[in-house]
Amino acid sequence: MTTDETTGPTAGMPLDGTPATTHTTTSTSPYVPYGTPDAPRVAVRGHARLEADPEIARIGITVSARGTDRRTALDDLTRRNAFVLDLVKSYGTAVEKLETGAFSISPELTRHGRNERVRAYHGTVHVTAVLTDFTALGELTTRLADLDLTRVNGPWWALRPDSPAHGEARRQAVQEAVQRAREYAAALGARLAALVELADLGAENNEGYGLPPAPGGLRTRGYGGPAEPGGAAPALDLEPQRQTVYAQVNARFTMTPPDLGA
Repeated sequence: MTTDETTGPTAGMPLDGTPATTHTTTSTSPYVPYGTPDAPRVAVRGHARLEADPEIARIGITVSARGTDRRTALDDLTRRNAFVLDLVKSYGTAVEKLETGAFSISPELTRHGRNERVRAYHGTVHVTAVLTDFTALGELTTRLADLDLTRVNGPWWALRPDSPAHGEARRQAVQEAVQRAREYAAALGARLAALVELADLGAENNEGYGLPPAPGGLRTRGYGGPAEPGGAAPALDLEPQRQTVYAQVNARFTMTPPDLGA
């Protein structure tokens, strides 16, 4: 309730002696968080599922080295890591992102009498590469797997967070929600009047850009043995794994009064 009053000895009594007038405004339309007989509500959920070709592929590269002393192992690891980075960078714009992850160098202990001593040192560096050219991906993974003491994992196929496929799935989910609500209303001899709420489900569970789905199946390791005769190995023919996109929305509408006597 909102009340506007004029008070005071001068403002309360006009110059002609007429008593002051008090104006009162009262709100008569409170918000109702549920349906009413005159404006029933219908709540529905819209779903969408579609498939799209992947836009990027991620591979994991682990470079290893081993030496009888720490310095030898570190020098060898540095050399191998530099070669791998240069090889990946040589693919130019086909590589969207190249990142170095964890690095470690640790001793391998062996028992010598009652004591333990260092037998060798092992070093590893983990590198991640994201590619957009899947033809180059097959060639690069083959060349990496052909290197000594190098392991390749992946590929992990994915869509970008801003991929048009996500927007299309959301549009389809909304359209299904509207269609479903219309069908419910029509079953009662009514029609939709207004949208009350549209809620996106699972927003807090979206996967980040750096969390790939299950890998496509490639896992290979080079052990430093003799190379296959005939030069470089033929490039792997990788078939991109189509990505499934899901969208769900909750929607609430008001509708006209139903014809329950029909």
